[in-house]
Amino acid sequence: MNANKEHETKSVGIWIRVSTEDQVKGESPEHHEKRARYYAESKEWIVKDVYRLEAVSGKSVMEHPETQRMLHDIKSGKITGLIFSKLARLARNTKELLDFAEIFRSYNADLISLQESIDTSTPAGRLFYTMIAAMAQWEREEIAERVAASVPIRAKLGKPLGGQAPFGYTWNDKKLMPDPKEAPIRKLLYELFLEHRRKKTVARILNQSGYRTRNGSKFSDTTILRLLHDHTAKGLRRANYTKSLGENKKWELKPTSEWVFTEIEPIISEEVWNQCNQILDEQQKMNHRPTKKAVHLFTGIAFCECGTKMYVPSNSPKYICQKCHNKIGTNDLESIFHEQLKEFLLSPKEIFDYLNTSDHTIHEKEELLTSLLNEQTKAKQEMDRLVRLYLDGEMPKEGFGNHYNPYFERYNQIGEKIPELQAEIDFLKIQLVSSDEILHETKDLYDRWTIFTPEEKRRIIETITEKILIGQNEISIQLQYVPARDKLMTEGQRNLKDS
Repeated sequence: MNANKEHETKSVGIWIRVSTEDQVKGESPEHHEKRARYYAESKEWIVKDVYRLEAVSGKSVMEHPETQRMLHDIKSGKITGLIFSKLARLARNTKELLDFAEIFRSYNADLISLQESIDTSTPAGRLFYTMIAAMAQWEREEIAERVAASVPIRAKLGKPLGGQAPFGYTWNDKKLMPDPKEAPIRKLLYELFLEHRRKKTVARILNQSGYRTRNGSKFSDTTILRLLHDHTAKGLRRANYTKSLGENKKWELKPTSEWVFTEIEPIISEEVWNQCNQILDEQQKMNHRPTKKAVHLFTGIAFCECGTKMYVPSNSPKYICQKCHNKIGTNDLESIFHEQLKEFLLSPKEIFDYLNTSDHTIHEKEELLTSLLNEQTKAKQEMDRLVRLYLDGEMPKEGFGNHYNPYFERYNQIGEKIPELQAEIDFLKIQLVSSDEILHETKDLYDRWTIFTPEEKRRIIETITEKILIGQNEISIQLQYVPARDKLMTEGQRNLKDS
């Protein structure tokens, strides 16, 4: 069995924002749109919409109606990519560029900047998202560090650091004090745990008694555990002990040397708090069973011949199709994939010849583009000269058209050809960058495969593999790379009867 890759047509939008300086240079909005359309055509993409922001300041465009319309189309899936002339036309300030990139990445959409040869739909282009993510993380860390610098000082002074007071307490004149309504419940919670030694039992008794959390919810065993661990009940407020790992991520504990403790009015004695937490520590030791998370290399990529994705159950060393029960061993599939890498790779000479040929082709087209631009300039100059002669009365009206029209026609013909040629160069440059990245990084992939970690292998597989189709007697591995149109994908086929 040798399955062909299904052709998926990508729907994209075109972003047009041309500065006054660009228009003086002759780069009209129409010119940029044509260039983008020709690039989309070379990639066999469908242009769904054009977003126009002519004469809009580059300082901030995020709130512009056209921007909001474009982002809505990204989030709804109407378009899965945006083509624009250069990054400065999308956003001029770094923060806005980071915001755009994070939105696009979160919705699996691509950014295509023609000037910088960035196309995140290509393997090499995806490096742009990695760099953007690093920049965004750096910016968040810079802000976090500035905020964090003031936290220990405020904590030592016993001042609020933001957020609500712990259950059982309230902020009164910037001091943490027991809450008359909640403190008795917090105290009862500890007493019940000492008696029953079960978090769920404590939660059930509190709920049956009509007690609720501050937001009106029922108590859960998770809530009980958090409150039992909290130091505030024994009269010790702990601050500056956690830090965020980033937006939408968990918080983690800081080193104990950075924690700040201040004394407050207690709800329970330190002895009661210690007894409860000693019980919790003993229970945790008894229940803790460390496990090692398995890394299954081909999850999401391995498909049964019936079209169903194949997964590795927790109790099996095989990829299994739940629909027709087709299966293959995890080690067997990796061995077959490893052998297939031989066909994916090219020799150093083939790599050099391909990259050299592509570079030469780009150089030729750039020379042709320069020639056309010069011809266009000459035609414009001649048109201007004829107009001056006519206005000065040195050329009769009857002869003006005969001399002017050929240049006018030539000027327009060149104007149509220039964005098309620019799009061809854009396509070749982005293709060349992607080819160079992949070919040089994978030229000794086969030899080094056995020393890679499972996580490294998984990243490589995700980058170069389209799909793996597994039948009863054979397997088809579809690998992708970009050396030439006739080599855009290698399909390896292996007869399992012979293996």
